[in-house]
Amino acid sequence: MADDKSKRGSADRSRISAEEPYEVDYFAKKHGITEAQARAIIKKHGPSRMKCDVAAVALKR
Repeated sequence: MADDKSKRGSADRSRISAEEPYEVDYFAKKHGITEAQARAIIKKHGPSRMKCDVAAVALKR
């Protein structure tokens, strides 16, 4: 299902959609990891941006 860009707010900002390539690309570039690593993190930790951010930082260490 395509992302409805007319619906914005904190609920949408707090989650990452692995099905939206631009979100995965942004997350990967933000943390300096590959898109494959970003997808793996999202798959393992779910769509929570906070949990994924923590996992990405831990991966970089």
